[in-house]
Amino acid sequence: MRNSHSRKFFVGVSLAGLLAVLGGGQLALHKSIIGSANAQPPGDVMVPMFQVDPYWPKPLPNHWVQAMTIGLSMDSHDNIWIIHRPQTLEQKESYATRGEADCCIAAPDVLEFNEAGDLLRHWGRDEVRGNGHDWPSSNHGITVDKDGNVWLGGNGSYQPMPPPGSAAQFAPATPAAPAPAPFREGGGERGTYHDSFILKFTPDGKFLGEIGHANGSKGSLDTDNVKGVAQIRIIPQTNELVLADGYGNKRVSVWDAATMKFKRLWGAYGKPPNDDPIPHYDVNSPQFGNPVHCAQPSNDGLIYVCDRTNDRIQVFKFDGTFVKQYVMEPNTKGDGSVWEIAFSKDPKQKFMYIADGSNEKIHVYDRQSMKELYSFGGGGRIPGQFYAVHSIVTDSKGNIFTTETYRGQRVQKFIYKGMVPLSTLLKKGAVGGSLINP
Repeated sequence: MRNSHSRKFFVGVSLAGLLAVLGGGQLALHKSIIGSANAQPPGDVMVPMFQVDPYWPKPLPNHWVQAMTIGLSMDSHDNIWIIHRPQTLEQKESYATRGEADCCIAAPDVLEFNEAGDLLRHWGRDEVRGNGHDWPSSNHGITVDKDGNVWLGGNGSYQPMPPPGSAAQFAPATPAAPAPAPFREGGGERGTYHDSFILKFTPDGKFLGEIGHANGSKGSLDTDNVKGVAQIRIIPQTNELVLADGYGNKRVSVWDAATMKFKRLWGAYGKPPNDDPIPHYDVNSPQFGNPVHCAQPSNDGLIYVCDRTNDRIQVFKFDGTFVKQYVMEPNTKGDGSVWEIAFSKDPKQKFMYIADGSNEKIHVYDRQSMKELYSFGGGGRIPGQFYAVHSIVTDSKGNIFTTETYRGQRVQKFIYKGMVPLSTLLKKGAVGGSLINP
């Protein structure tokens, strides 16, 4: 019996490898996942394995460095786009900006890399100012649509500050002053809220349009403005923008990507949102907490919403109908457990990957059963570990990319190494720099 299963596993893996050699692309990935799953021995399960590429991306030019990196998107060419917050470099990280040393300077807000890690394009606040539009006081979230347009969100309640790295930014504050706004994690701020908009640009940074206006939000029922958008994603079938409209609001909102007109909104359980203050860390909360940190559409007509500080995922149909709730790491306090979600690239999106920036790992789930299979990462600075893992996407080859905020300040690539028995992965204990079930 054992030999029979070994032969089936060998045939399944060999077929997947042959398809890859023949240039099957996503079809090869699909066959690898499905074929290996069918070949698993009794009592075991086949899971995707990933190994960090410690040399990705390549070094940035011009003494540039990344700051808090809080947005990530994959375009149709498998190029990787990130957005970070230049103003969150510390004073000693930005000496060159003020001419005090050779290093360093904050990189432009938006960076595009290819799969090899080469920097292809870069632009940001300094390049697009003066075009008659707003710019976030705190960048948050990026997505690239099917036409190559780049959409940006923001979660700054405060007003724009001096240029990043300038002497004015680091001018002495009064002894009793709180930490500078860019270094505080926001959420749930009341009153005037600067980042009440999202922006649309060409790939080269030419301004195309804006939903909402600075300081414009009237709350979670406002259909003209947003309020602290954490993530922007696209429903390809309808060309609609799905917004995790949730640092200032407590909702998911949907907008027409062509006309930029409002379409619909909903709160927790598909009910109207409410802006009354509520405590965090309640998996049964009748409202979303702040932030609503992701709203990820799937191929089968569902939207998975990250209610981050309530440690739960709520699932909806595209029209906002509530389907089900799943709780993850419910004892997590701090910034909560459910940060962002990505899916495997087979047509059925068999696996779901969840970035958990408090417990410092990526959770790997079977999407249909919503059973956790394993996790990888662990808190640390070496490649393969995490400090506040924030955003996550997958490419057509099945590779995973992540970003880190706070003092993590980087993007990482995890190479898809194929399907392996879960028992084998658990015995390894680590793959590259990543711990298994840290």
